[in-house]
Amino acid sequence: MRNRPAFVAACSLLAALWCGPATASPDTVDFTDLTWTEIRNAVQGGDTTIIVPVGGTEQSGPYIAVGKHDVRALLLARRIARAAGHALVAPVVAYVPEGGTAPRTSHMRFPGTISITPATFRALLSDAAESFRVQGFTRVVLIGDHGGYQKDLRAVADTLNHRWQGTGAHVLYVPAYYDVVPGAYATWLRQHGHAAEVGMHADLSDTSLMLALDPALVRTQALRAAPLPGAAQGVYGGDPRRADAALGQVGADMQVNATVAAMQHDLTGRNSP
Repeated sequence: MRNRPAFVAACSLLAALWCGPATASPDTVDFTDLTWTEIRNAVQGGDTTIIVPVGGTEQSGPYIAVGKHDVRALLLARRIARAAGHALVAPVVAYVPEGGTAPRTSHMRFPGTISITPATFRALLSDAAESFRVQGFTRVVLIGDHGGYQKDLRAVADTLNHRWQGTGAHVLYVPAYYDVVPGAYATWLRQHGHAAEVGMHADLSDTSLMLALDPALVRTQALRAAPLPGAAQGVYGGDPRRADAALGQVGADMQVNATVAAMQHDLTGRNSP
């Protein structure tokens, strides 16, 4: 070929435009911190699990910011991804069912809460999971930081696993991520002298978890000086005033360990009953 040098140069230019310069990927597990070529290379290199952290924007009493679930789910998902390996973390899902708007029910009775319908929530998760599947991710892991939508996560997993039969991809819903908080973690707190302080929402465990992961979201000084808050303030049972980061780290470790164990035992793609 008479113009072979020019042809080779043109091909090299096209390759550079398509693939971009060869650079090392940043040390991150966050999907949104990567370029599209870095995500493609990660999947081709075996990072075929994507963890979808589901949070929720809701009131958590006067002393915890409304982004509690979002921040906690994202930070713990990062720890889980690194511990499990070959996984990336999707953007956190901040819009979830939190109660009705007409009339206002559940957490929607308080300012600071955002709610969507269960049907919208399920459709959002399903569409996002499908986006990951067609990019080459073969396992979508659903973890949810709030109790109210756990049944929806399971329904999405069941529906997509049926739909995806034969594609080589599946959804793993991990109920243990959430269940350990009102279960093993609450038991541990009771056994260590905090039985009366454990409630259902914005209590000692909730506040301690937040202090362990992002203390800036807790109004600690006001909390320490406050009278015992109750349901009228959005605190459902227990007493958060002696919350402590060291207590919260125990619960966070339990959540990470339970989720990594579930992922490691996910050998067939089936979800545990």
